[in-house]
Amino acid sequence: MKQLTALAFSLLLVACGQDAAPPAPAEPASDPPAQMAEVRSLSEILAAQPAEVQARYQYRHPGETLEFFGVSPGSTVIEALPGGGWYSKILLPYLGPEGKLIGANYAIDMWPRFGFFSDEFIEGTKTWVTDWPAGAEEWRDEDSASVSAFVLGSMPDELAGNVDTVLFIRALHNMQRFEADGGYLTSALMDAYTALKPGGVMGVVQHRAPEDMPDEWADGSAGYLKQSFVVAQAEKAGFELVDESEINANPNDQPTTEDVVWRLPPSLQNARDNEELRAAMEAIGESDRMTLKFRKPM
Repeated sequence: MKQLTALAFSLLLVACGQDAAPPAPAEPASDPPAQMAEVRSLSEILAAQPAEVQARYQYRHPGETLEFFGVSPGSTVIEALPGGGWYSKILLPYLGPEGKLIGANYAIDMWPRFGFFSDEFIEGTKTWVTDWPAGAEEWRDEDSASVSAFVLGSMPDELAGNVDTVLFIRALHNMQRFEADGGYLTSALMDAYTALKPGGVMGVVQHRAPEDMPDEWADGSAGYLKQSFVVAQAEKAGFELVDESEINANPNDQPTTEDVVWRLPPSLQNARDNEELRAAMEAIGESDRMTLKFRKPM
């Protein structure tokens, strides 16, 4: 009778889908995950910038511009002529600890051609490749991208094919201005093409000359270049134009052949001590700018 009872109980367990075997021991608890790096959104980074920086968003549109170019956290970005870090201070936290920001300055022999920089300044350009990253360390924290630098025309071989995005933001006009003296624009575009991965993006924001202006005026010496010229030079270097945007356009900027871009904010050349002229230039705002997205073919 006891044997029948035991058999019946076993059959009942099977019928109910139960496993008569004892439950397996629980897996030991895994170690807690390592602390993740702080993830900061682009909007948060932009909101954290100083008030004087944010005041220029209405003309520079950094959030929309970086999104248009497809810049993303963890990527490797070359920023041409980063200077005092207006864009760098946004890019460093946005690219994050897996990202790399590489500054690229004008060629050393280009600086004396301006004719107004001091001997001390020109001498300082010779050590910019180490000086700029050292200064940029003050703009970053442990959750920011790494930082390095090189001079256009002397790009390190190890960058070839390893960069996601190259940014030329208001940086092309002076290279074209002195192109006949040293091929600076051609060399910079060649560096950009060589550095980018196949499918990588070259983003251009540039003071835009009206297409009906004389070519000799729109040669970069007044700060302006024609959009058709920029596209032609990029395509000559091997790039494809994949998109263009008017996010940085300013139709109020209608220069004449007597004008230079530095008459406008923030430079306000010749207007700082003339209240009426200053008000007129501030009413125009910053320059009209093309925003062009190029791609290195796959």
